Amino acid sequence: QVQLVETGGGVVQAGESLRLSCTGSRILFSFYDMAWYRQAPGKQRELVAQHTRGGNTNYQNSVTGRFAISRDNAKNTVDLQMNSLKPEDTAVYYCNAKGLAYNYWGQGTQVTVSS
Repeated sequence: QVQLVETGGGVVQAGESLRLSCTGSRILFSFYDMAWYRQAPGKQRELVAQHTRGGNTNYQNSVTGRFAISRDNAKNTVDLQMNSLKPEDTAVYYCNAKGLAYNYWGQGTQVTVSS
């Protein structure tokens, strides 16, 4: 059974940094577009950053210049470096692996940014 496990969430103050990591098991990341999504209370889940299997990266406008996504296919990991965090970044962050036929999600990790 495929598993995506996110780590690295926590509580920080505005302006600080966090690094989220997602590790996959029973899955080869090299075949998937990898992404981080987030969902704040009362809001829909939204795309934060994507790293395609072809090497392209895309970011939500609100995080451009502050967040950076990276992947290591050999280690089956995808990270999200989050700098200059803002209270509006508070959400549960989810790792996503999207392939041609399958779409997998992690269980999420909570990020809370206090002002």
